[in-house]
Amino acid sequence: MQTCWEAAWLAYRSPADANRISIFCSAEEDAVLARAKEELALAAGELPEGTRIRLELAESLEREAYRFHITAPEIRIAGGSTTGLLYGVFGLLRRMRMGASADGCYEEAPKNPLRMLNHWDNIDGSIERGYSGRSFFFSDGQVLSGERIKTYARLCASVGINGVVLNNVNVRQRATDLITEEYLPRVREIADVLASYGIKTFLSVNFAAPMELGGLPLADPLDERVEAYWRRQVGIVYREIPEFGGFLVKADSEGRPGPFTYGRTHADGANLLARCLQPYGGLVIWRCFVYNCTQDWRDTKTDRARAGYDHFAPLDGQFLPNVILQIKNGPMDFQVREPVSPLFGGMTRTNQMLEVQAAQEYTGQQRHVCYLIPMWKEILSFRTYVTKKDDTVADIVAGRTFGQKNCGMCAVANTGDDPNWTGHDLAAANWYGFGRLAWDTELSAEEIAAEWIGQTFGTEPQLRKAIGGILLGSWRAYENYTSPLGIGWMVNPSHHYGPNVEGYEYDRWGTYHRATRTAIGVERSSRGTGYAAQYREPNASMYEHPETTPEELLLFFHRIPYDYRLKDGRTLLQYIYDTHFEGVEQVKRMLAAWDSCRELLDEKRFARVRARLEEQLESAVEWRDRINTYFYRMTEQPDAQGRVIY
Repeated sequence: MQTCWEAAWLAYRSPADANRISIFCSAEEDAVLARAKEELALAAGELPEGTRIRLELAESLEREAYRFHITAPEIRIAGGSTTGLLYGVFGLLRRMRMGASADGCYEEAPKNPLRMLNHWDNIDGSIERGYSGRSFFFSDGQVLSGERIKTYARLCASVGINGVVLNNVNVRQRATDLITEEYLPRVREIADVLASYGIKTFLSVNFAAPMELGGLPLADPLDERVEAYWRRQVGIVYREIPEFGGFLVKADSEGRPGPFTYGRTHADGANLLARCLQPYGGLVIWRCFVYNCTQDWRDTKTDRARAGYDHFAPLDGQFLPNVILQIKNGPMDFQVREPVSPLFGGMTRTNQMLEVQAAQEYTGQQRHVCYLIPMWKEILSFRTYVTKKDDTVADIVAGRTFGQKNCGMCAVANTGDDPNWTGHDLAAANWYGFGRLAWDTELSAEEIAAEWIGQTFGTEPQLRKAIGGILLGSWRAYENYTSPLGIGWMVNPSHHYGPNVEGYEYDRWGTYHRATRTAIGVERSSRGTGYAAQYREPNASMYEHPETTPEELLLFFHRIPYDYRLKDGRTLLQYIYDTHFEGVEQVKRMLAAWDSCRELLDEKRFARVRARLEEQLESAVEWRDRINTYFYRMTEQPDAQGRVIY
């Protein structure tokens, strides 16, 4: 019997008792339907004794959609496919565990075609930017299998995730070999488990594989020998894994090989792979994380934020239909606050996918609680003005704006082999929340938090209020005690944990705040790098001027003197002081809220989370003191409230 945290939100509280229910099915049996029945048996103790469940296919429903009708003691679940039936089972159980009314009808279909996790797992078992232990897919050059992968697949399917990239997009060591006959039989074992839960398997590949594996002297995407290599290799993959999803590629960024080496475009590179995958129905997911990583800090005109749009917008319409551009939510790198990437709305004839990061690389590394759903909701609701209606990021990545099918959302995964999956028990809310939000972008952050808390901890009102308050205030708290007003980056280089105001100020990565004794920020208006003009109107004009730029992004777009008055009357400098003090107080309140739940939680879980919150408080104090001291020493201006700044 799994302990409650090993099964996460699927830890059913009543013992499994298949004899409590009867299951009748008119659909033809397959592996996915078997999983649906298996889940009902596991959760039978959660259902009223004598419940009769009928499973059936319905041609009127989309493939992944479901509908259930409850007239106790009978429940009828219909799906557009057996995958739809599986989702219907999970949807039914979720609603019943949350105390939804017994009788009634409910129908649901996913908003996004693709709902994916990108794992940055390496074949040696390490995880790049991993904060939850080691990989459960790989170890010491070997591909793993076992019950943990099955439980992982259950958890993913329960929230509607339908695609998983197994390995790191920075393909290293022998990970490229995963597409060879040596490794594919073991990869197929994972793929079969995932497929039984309606999940397609994808692999990251090295653009230089023709050289690394094929013995060719080049990887030029327009060279016939290179294309012949990829055709052979793709054929080998699909012979072993007929339901294989496709490839994820990072090229020409941070030292990764790519088409630029040969004077080719990213469309040339992506289309090479797309032609090879097209006969099998495979996809190329091509990351837009491309920028000049040798920038001189003295250069104030080159702007890393511009790079994605500058590289990809001119290629709009040149990518084949089975290519998807995977675009980070912001133009930089998963900071606690960034503007939405202007590529959303900047391209009208290209499939696009939103990439977010559940792994908290810059938001506390799963040692701090930082519930990211409120951030993702803001991104999805951003209006691009690319059309007069259906113009939000949510509309674009769902395919509503341009009638596309190959699009969706993905998240960099935050899982590992820690017993609680995500290192911090509360970080599992981001895994759960991503899946639910990708399925239904109209769900609120509050609704998702309530679902996760109810299924993970129980529906006792005090628990829901306390843990819900911790989660829903955590993103803003983290922003308050770390980096102000969209400036970002004030972290230790390389490992990205903890405060270091000038950690990246003189490096080659283009992540500067350019603070002096009088001002801070990067001017990205027409007076500076011109980045603001990459947006459509009226966004471009809004970002052009400090007075109209949303204040939470003020320093991202503009260089501002410390005596500048914000809308509430405070100076910029006083805002920096105040928010860092407030952030610490918010963490103190989180700790008190958690302590109030002590009698309602098991001791191990209570102690684990409390230890994390204690570390978060200690870190928040360090952030507050270092940031405030830096600006006090820089400006020699004291805090208006007379608080101690060293």
